[in-house]
Amino acid sequence: MTFNPVDGKMWVTEMGRDFLGDDLPPDEINIIGSPSASSAQNPPDFGWPNCYSKNIHDTDFDKNTYIRNPCMEPFEIPSFVDIPAHSAPLGLAFVPHNSAWPEDYWYDLIVAYHGSWNRTVPTGYKVVRMKLDAKGNPPAGGQGVEDFIIGWLTPEGALGRPVGILIQPNGTMYISDDKAGVIYKVIYAH
Repeated sequence: MTFNPVDGKMWVTEMGRDFLGDDLPPDEINIIGSPSASSAQNPPDFGWPNCYSKNIHDTDFDKNTYIRNPCMEPFEIPSFVDIPAHSAPLGLAFVPHNSAWPEDYWYDLIVAYHGSWNRTVPTGYKVVRMKLDAKGNPPAGGQGVEDFIIGWLTPEGALGRPVGILIQPNGTMYISDDKAGVIYKVIYAH
């Protein structure tokens, strides 16, 4: 989890459950809100474990009969961003504005995809950039996710699995890797 430096809202990664196939359910990024936005009596409900993604009911898991759709808004909140299933998003960090990073990167979210363990064709094993505007909105059309660092997954297997991300205003980024047992230092060079 991390806090958006602009509005203070908490952003979290969420891994979907296993055993629904290679492409379901998607992993997610959700916005919890600010600490004052919800109370202990009424915390936000993203539907887990009965619902996933954009309020899709997991009928393989939840066999109950309902009067209403149990995944319907306003009771459950849909995911903010869907990530390919089994990517295993872990660490995430915002690129600080007014930093040494190019202005095109300011406010963007960098996310570590740890990688799949039970998918027919492995996915993840990379770090992605989610383009966002100053208010935390992705571009229209949803074309705001691109690979930032790749190369951990080879035909011979995984060389590494990125986990945590720390971005400094001076243009330095640190990425931990729990398979290789290292911390990478990424520097933006002008």
